[in-house]
Amino acid sequence: MATLVAFLRGINVGGHAAKNEELERVFRKLGFKGARAFRQSGNIVFESGRISRDTARLKLENGLREALGYDVAVLIRKLSDLKEIMRSAPTKRGETREASYLVTLLPNPLTRLPIALPAMIPKSSAEIVSHHGSEVFSITHGGGEGGLPNPFLESLLKVKATAHNLNVIREIVERHGQNY
Repeated sequence: MATLVAFLRGINVGGHAAKNEELERVFRKLGFKGARAFRQSGNIVFESGRISRDTARLKLENGLREALGYDVAVLIRKLSDLKEIMRSAPTKRGETREASYLVTLLPNPLTRLPIALPAMIPKSSAEIVSHHGSEVFSITHGGGEGGLPNPFLESLLKVKATAHNLNVIREIVERHGQNY
């Protein structure tokens, strides 16, 4: 049985609130075992059985729409994928200011981004610095910039995605990584 993490886009932001217990209940009702919320963030660690990630994603998106009354994009990663994100993250760039390192999770792998990297996000000091597979890495420097990479990349790539601080990814791996 594989341990997966579902990153639910837009949960507990923009008026779309859902309690951890409610999300865990939806996962259990849909037949996923061991559903455990990570923080109040819309990240759920669960057991998938033999179902594919794509099938799990569709099942969860449909089940969450029915339970919550609105669409929720679901991006699923294995714990081993999260470890690879940590290995490939560009966190040693000689930043002189307080920097936050973010990863935007995409629904599918990219062969290339349609912009040259590194690329500044307009009207900010936030920067898209690299990509690897289904992930795009960025650096922000405070001042509310943490929310900029995701909408910038969604608009550029015409996809639904979700961005997380790399510290969150690291904490999920540290807390649940022994299970795979």
